[in-house]
Amino acid sequence: MFKTNIKSILEESIRTKQLLLSDEHVLDKINQAALQCIEAFKTDHKVLFCGNGGSAADAQHLAAEFSGRFYKDRPPLYSDALHANTSYITAVGNDYGYEFVFSRLLKGIGRPGDILFGLSTSGNSSNILKAFEEAKNIGIYCIAMTGSTGGKMATLADLLINVPSHNTPRIQESHITIGHIICEMVEKTLFP
Repeated sequence: MFKTNIKSILEESIRTKQLLLSDEHVLDKINQAALQCIEAFKTDHKVLFCGNGGSAADAQHLAAEFSGRFYKDRPPLYSDALHANTSYITAVGNDYGYEFVFSRLLKGIGRPGDILFGLSTSGNSSNILKAFEEAKNIGIYCIAMTGSTGGKMATLADLLINVPSHNTPRIQESHITIGHIICEMVEKTLFP
């Protein structure tokens, strides 16, 4: 009944990844993100993630790949998702406003030399924009993972990895693929 739709969705997902594969500039940016993470972990810094909705789930997933394990049984790497404490999120959202839920925590735990990944398909999430602004004040390197345009995050990020799509599910699928690539490169380098 849905076979045609299923094929169409899979083809679109494949097309999006083929566009990534054929874009040397994007491949260079993924490589740069991996190198930045390697340097941060080598110098005892953190790699932090933030996102909303499905992107929050993706952010938490990628943080867990570093802090837990990817392929190898190895020591944990200091990585976390800024939204993982629901009591904190609801308190700060209620008391200060939802746009401050990431920036306020970052102000408390972020240090110069850390890395912050912001995942947003539109690139316009106000709480991630505020987090990037705070990160700049602290000296944290900001990596934006977005959709095609990069949105407002494009101007605040030190590194923009923008997936060539306007379709939210295809962008999020690509974010996980890119994140997994970065995790694999980091793990292979730090734990040969």
